[in-house]
Amino acid sequence: MIDKSIFTCIISQMNPFLKHVGLILALSSGAPVLAVDFVHDVAPLLKKHCAECHMGNKHKGGFSMNTREELMKENDDGSVLEPGNSEKSLIMHLVTSDDEDERMPPKGDGLNEKEVALVAAWINAGAPWEPGFTFKKSSYEPPLHLQRPTLPPSRDGRTHPIDRILDAHLTKTKVARPSEIDEAAYVRRLHLDITGLLPSAELLQSYLADKDPQKRSKLVQTLLQDKEAYATHWLAFWNDLLRNDYAGTGYIDGGRSQISQWLYRSLYENKPYNQFASELIAPTKESAGFANGIKWRGEVSAGQKVPIQYAQSVGQTFLGINLKCASCHDSFTDQWKLTDSYGLAAAFSSEKIEIARCDKPTGKIAEPYWLYPQLGKIDASQPPQERLKQVAALTTMPENGRFSRTIVNRLWHRLMGRGIVHPVDAMGTEPWNAALLDYLATYLVDQKYDLKKVIAHICASQSYQSKAQSLETDDESKWTYAGPRAKRMTAEEFVDALWQILGTAPAKADFVPAVSLSSAPTMSRATWIWINDGVQSPVGETVAFRKTFSLASPVSQAMALITCDNEFSLSINGKAVGKSNDWMSPRLVDFKPHLKKGANEILIIGKNGGSAPNGAALYFQARLQQGKDVVMMNSDPTWQVSAAPNGTIPANPSWQNAVAVPSQNNWEFIAEKIQQAQSQMAGGGGLRVRASLMKSDLLMRSLGRPNREQIVTSRPNDLTTLEAMDLNNGAILAAQLEKGAQRMLESHGADPKTMVDSLYWQALSRAPSVEEKQIALEVLGARPNADTVQDFLWTLFMLPEFQLIR
Repeated sequence: MIDKSIFTCIISQMNPFLKHVGLILALSSGAPVLAVDFVHDVAPLLKKHCAECHMGNKHKGGFSMNTREELMKENDDGSVLEPGNSEKSLIMHLVTSDDEDERMPPKGDGLNEKEVALVAAWINAGAPWEPGFTFKKSSYEPPLHLQRPTLPPSRDGRTHPIDRILDAHLTKTKVARPSEIDEAAYVRRLHLDITGLLPSAELLQSYLADKDPQKRSKLVQTLLQDKEAYATHWLAFWNDLLRNDYAGTGYIDGGRSQISQWLYRSLYENKPYNQFASELIAPTKESAGFANGIKWRGEVSAGQKVPIQYAQSVGQTFLGINLKCASCHDSFTDQWKLTDSYGLAAAFSSEKIEIARCDKPTGKIAEPYWLYPQLGKIDASQPPQERLKQVAALTTMPENGRFSRTIVNRLWHRLMGRGIVHPVDAMGTEPWNAALLDYLATYLVDQKYDLKKVIAHICASQSYQSKAQSLETDDESKWTYAGPRAKRMTAEEFVDALWQILGTAPAKADFVPAVSLSSAPTMSRATWIWINDGVQSPVGETVAFRKTFSLASPVSQAMALITCDNEFSLSINGKAVGKSNDWMSPRLVDFKPHLKKGANEILIIGKNGGSAPNGAALYFQARLQQGKDVVMMNSDPTWQVSAAPNGTIPANPSWQNAVAVPSQNNWEFIAEKIQQAQSQMAGGGGLRVRASLMKSDLLMRSLGRPNREQIVTSRPNDLTTLEAMDLNNGAILAAQLEKGAQRMLESHGADPKTMVDSLYWQALSRAPSVEEKQIALEVLGARPNADTVQDFLWTLFMLPEFQLIR
């Protein structure tokens, strides 16, 4: 168990996370948390009763309800709205008061019982608010067509177009230019942003020693060329945005279908974004799950029917517009009408759709209609398949600036921590720098919709390579650009980091991308070897196996499959890497962190078991990725072996070639397990399995991974109460730390100093300070054991420095 006395120390360092903690359960009031629909239920109610005095430009009593932030401001009487606790929310007192002088609204009959209950349920659920929603109509109308901006002159030799635009912006806003990020922090940020993985200590130290002035741009290209790491990382981003998952509502009864294989292959191949979007809007059989949405069972509202879902999904995902309001009634906040949503839905539907207003049929039939008729129209006479092709063409055409602006804004948000238009689904909102948004959008079109080139272009700017701002801001409405904004690790990044450091990744993924296996080289079989024929090895016979090889350049991936009847311990370059006495379960080991440029040595101590002489053998296979080349390394008779009495290699060992174990003793009854392990290894990557390939669990959900029944375009940056509790004593994290602690002891033995240094480099991409090392050694003790190592790991993973991408 973790020593929770450490918790007080750690939690004091987490204030940046805790300042804006929002309750997601009505813990204090004990009130039930009911499902509420802000767009369709709460917003119309607030509009009906409160607009006359507190919305738009009307702020009676100095109180505005245009945005959630304004609604939550405190006044002399306390908090108007207390998320998670309706009883402490002033608004509930005002709408239920019997005093005519204070009851709100002051005119009319006020709220009925049903409306009061709805407001209470909404507050108790945390007062959810549609991102970007405001009751005040904006006077800003975003341009539809792309506008290529004129670049400002360069300053101080900063010639990158993004830097030229932002330097001019900083001068105009009188904000100091942020200083450059240090090399180690840059490498960590870049790895997490592009591949979602922490850099290995060896790679980082090799990079730091490199004197090449172009090493930053080269690293960007190296990471983007790692197709599997890139695709697996960005899969989570697109799963959120396309509401695709491996389990959940509709998957069992056939009311929903995955697009996982299509999506992964599209990312792996870096499919041009206009083609990518077209195949989702006018889908193939493999990509139809997005367009078809969820076929809900039983009675549903008009806004939940599949054609309306299609209109909402296309609008939100590809154009950054909110058609949810306009699926029930004309929007309160922008130009979208009920007929717009139904017109786009009609383009999808094979049957006529009757328009429903606030879920009541109107008797009018929707006609196929494109949202921006100035770009073109849909031919209503064509069958649905042809109409969808027209929608796809109109959405993705270069003239449609909404399409290109929306995706580059999402990428900027992902890499820089905040959108140019923010929130990212409110593309009708005025950007804080229109020139930057237009520049990136035109760059995307110029690069033939290559998203990797846009990512590389942003990462190549000195603006991206600047020190990050704080994660938080006291008033979001007063935010001003001053450099990149710190980001929290996503749930998948956090879990991957644990697995990467602790070596505790699951043996099998819930989703196995077919492209990983089809693109991998053919996996030849290794040879079972021993010091003799292995047929009748003495009980307890201990053998040393050695393989030396040289690397001309660092490897990007290195994975080994190993088993030994009866047990083994593995060392790479003199460092213990792992061991196992379960020979019927082949072990996969990520040994990339332990390799180096130049000479390398693999050393394995194998031991036979049993109660009488019996068969013994070692099986080893490794896959190394060097640039575009894959090198396979298999156990065979070229390996050297020596007797190793009691597991100790003699001072002058008698090395000889290994002996191939006869085929009839080739342990074929675990061949299937070996084949499964080979498939995982062939998939590449430094991890056996990535969190984005797994079904969500309680830990990932508390870390912010959504259920994906709705489109999610950004995850929360704030730490929730549930997450704080789960990180403190959640069973899943505790189990990970328990397994990881044992592996740390296997790898580092009883040397606490080496363990501290190694874990700091792995987790934080730096060495510990003198004070940090002293505290860590106190936690570990002179002779670390499973409990003290677990305590130390927990304190390390709870540091904001670990959980933040700065």
